[in-house]
Amino acid sequence: MGISHNLNLRSYEHRRHVEGTNALFTREDAVLQTRDDCEPADPADTVTDRLNTLLNSSGPGYTLPLCPNEQYLIQAPILFAAPNQEISTVGYPEGDDRATLIVSGPVVNGSGQTTAVDGSCATCSGVRLRHIQVNGTRLGQGIINGGANIEMGGSNSDQLIEFVHSFDPRSWSCLHVAEGAFSCNNVTVQNNDIGPCGSDDFQQWADGISMSCMNSVVRNNMVNNPTDGGIVVFGSPGTLVENNVIWVETQTLLGGINMVDYDPWKGNFTNTIVRNNLIKGGFADGLPSGNETDGPNVDDVIIKIGLAIGPRTWFGDRYGNNVSSSGTVLNNSFTGAFGYAIAMSSAFNFTVEDNVLTGNTSFIGARGPNCSSSDTLPNPDPFIVDWSSVSQSTTQIDFQNVTDGNSLTCIMPPGNGDFWPFGGNPSASQSQPSGSGSSSGSSSGSSGLSGGAKAGIAIGVLLGVAAVGAATYFIRKWALKKQAARRQSAWSGPSGTENSPSKGSLY
Repeated sequence: MGISHNLNLRSYEHRRHVEGTNALFTREDAVLQTRDDCEPADPADTVTDRLNTLLNSSGPGYTLPLCPNEQYLIQAPILFAAPNQEISTVGYPEGDDRATLIVSGPVVNGSGQTTAVDGSCATCSGVRLRHIQVNGTRLGQGIINGGANIEMGGSNSDQLIEFVHSFDPRSWSCLHVAEGAFSCNNVTVQNNDIGPCGSDDFQQWADGISMSCMNSVVRNNMVNNPTDGGIVVFGSPGTLVENNVIWVETQTLLGGINMVDYDPWKGNFTNTIVRNNLIKGGFADGLPSGNETDGPNVDDVIIKIGLAIGPRTWFGDRYGNNVSSSGTVLNNSFTGAFGYAIAMSSAFNFTVEDNVLTGNTSFIGARGPNCSSSDTLPNPDPFIVDWSSVSQSTTQIDFQNVTDGNSLTCIMPPGNGDFWPFGGNPSASQSQPSGSGSSSGSSSGSSGLSGGAKAGIAIGVLLGVAAVGAATYFIRKWALKKQAARRQSAWSGPSGTENSPSKGSLY
């Protein structure tokens, strides 16, 4: 194909300061050779081998150029093979004209292809996945064992994943950055649009972004309709998670941002910072009438825990007295319907401050069939902490102490009723009314959240936080279109236990 492609030299640099520690991460992209063509998607029966042969035979610094508006029906993962290689769409588009890798390998007896791109080879430092789309094609079927839509990381450094749309994975995550031999370092995941991921049917869940690489950055991502964790941080010491938007529309989400997994880093969140993220729970359908602040939601959608800290919040006593340790959670915002905005238990040396509720909020949910009869389920509330299992930690003053912070994702949203706040998510075009939300448990809210831009395009997400101080932040302006957003039926499966292929989690 004769599509002109001029590749400019680009460099990426980001800096972070952690109290007592200065960390500087620098990436200088390899010199990329100009190509005037792209690798066609047809014939489809040879495309997997052709793409992998080009990566295998072309050496370090090679860019595999995919064609705009093309769909590549791949039968096996596309494998990075050498340092500083890149897979991208010619011209670096950001919308539906990005090339799409479609997972097309057969599934037999619950086994088959789950991964479209794998960048975890032994020589994959510096590889870049940019400006493409990945369709995992679960298509409403059951989850199968295997890797995520995109598998990156491993024992490598300086990888980049940006402007990628990953959705509908057959397995447990839309994007996974693995720790390798605990030597993965400095991976940047930015400006991606992720989701939908998984189904909210029991044990059919999937993460949006799963990060297990140390000293990494997860920023400016839009994560729509994940079902397990929106962004799951597996310890990943030294990692910064900031300026991401996570929201639900048609599926209940177990946790917005999770800092709960003891494995593989043994609960080590040292110098891991989660800050300035926006997490949007369920909202009422339609527009309010008169002075209404709450209404029904046809899918009964909530986020069970907006931000979860500590293994006991998720796994109960599975890890005994083990804890999540030494993380920092600052200036995150929550709006919409949740069970809990932040829940914290089994934690050591955490700092959790200046997190706020914005716009209309409701805190709703009741004991589900998978809740343990021995556990005392806390009433829905914005900020809860079980101080019996939390030590040497600092929290903001509006945390409520609870006597049992175990297994909180067992709650279920109400089946019907006017419990959901009017407002909206990044797909809503209506303005958000002011006023406090209400719930069957407890509720809190404040005015000041601007209406979201259209979903998938997500233009100009600008938050004005007026509830506690003058905490404001800006989510960068970028244009994206949503492709093949799968609408799920009303939530019907209770949340209780999960055995994730990667995490071995008991949810």
